[in-house]
Amino acid sequence: MKVTVFEKINRQTYNSRVNHPLQSFEWGEFRKSNGVKVVRFGIWEKEKLVSAFQVFFHPIPKTKFTIGYFPKGEKPSKTMIKAIKQAARDNNAIFVKFEPNQIYKTWKNQKGKIEANDYQEKKFDFEKLGLVKSAKTTFDPHTFVLNLKKKEEELLESFQGKTRYNLRLSQRKGVKVVEESTPAGLTIFTNLLFEETVKRQGFYLHNPEYFKKLWEKLAPAGIAKILLAKYKSNVLAAWMIFSWKKTLYYPYGASSNQFRNLMASNLICWEAIRLGKKLGCEQFDMWGSLPPEADSDHPWYGFHRFKLGYGGDLVEMVGSWDLVVNKFLYPLYNLAEKLRWKFLRLKKR
Repeated sequence: MKVTVFEKINRQTYNSRVNHPLQSFEWGEFRKSNGVKVVRFGIWEKEKLVSAFQVFFHPIPKTKFTIGYFPKGEKPSKTMIKAIKQAARDNNAIFVKFEPNQIYKTWKNQKGKIEANDYQEKKFDFEKLGLVKSAKTTFDPHTFVLNLKKKEEELLESFQGKTRYNLRLSQRKGVKVVEESTPAGLTIFTNLLFEETVKRQGFYLHNPEYFKKLWEKLAPAGIAKILLAKYKSNVLAAWMIFSWKKTLYYPYGASSNQFRNLMASNLICWEAIRLGKKLGCEQFDMWGSLPPEADSDHPWYGFHRFKLGYGGDLVEMVGSWDLVVNKFLYPLYNLAEKLRWKFLRLKKR
């Protein structure tokens, strides 16, 4: 096996060898539009391209240095690490953060109940590859994954009773879910996201221009879609979902402060599941959750509880691992990041 950097690569050929939307050619072009350097690699067996991946190099403002990032790629090998390390040196990277799309633990979800001590575990040892555990993750290591190969009736039966009740209540009250994968739909989504959801929840998020650029790259390829939950003339919920090969993803959602008793978010989730099945998806990755022993006082507990109700198994990915390139600057960077986030949290309070 050998790993080489692509000078040029056909979009279709590249995409046929990757298994996550954040490794797609389109996501790479989107990151380029935000000033991020993208380096694409091919993995070859003899003369056959068997796999591909990309690494992003984010510039550190007012310095010549970068931070590398390898999101949701395949399990790294020694040959991959060697090629990535050379690219990191070429791009003045202090380190490269790896967050492979690889499951570590799985817990069964029994209609909204997770037994914290009952899980299946897959072994991994990234220290042997020269990686160290990251001080901070970019992606939540936990998520819910729902099996979409079941029939609709079986899926509904696997939901928590309260979840079924809420989505049926929403239907009875006249909430309708429509796909609006258009520039107009994007505007509705971003307005609802930034004018109501972000203000209500108080979390940090990219600006509207980020979503505009994302949409321009991913929507024409059919990766990104927008669903709207409407009640009369009001949009009560809006989701941006990703569809990639056999998996549906829920990365971004927004909801209104109005008519919250109509449970529009429950219905839009159900309709996203139904759309995923129509698109041929076999699983639904709900893009983040808390661990099985979730604390009800955690600020994200509401999101976790909402997703828990749909019956998907809870999984823990292998997490974040760093390939350290500059051993002197690496601890200084981590300290600076720790202080920066502490300042942002104090400022928010």
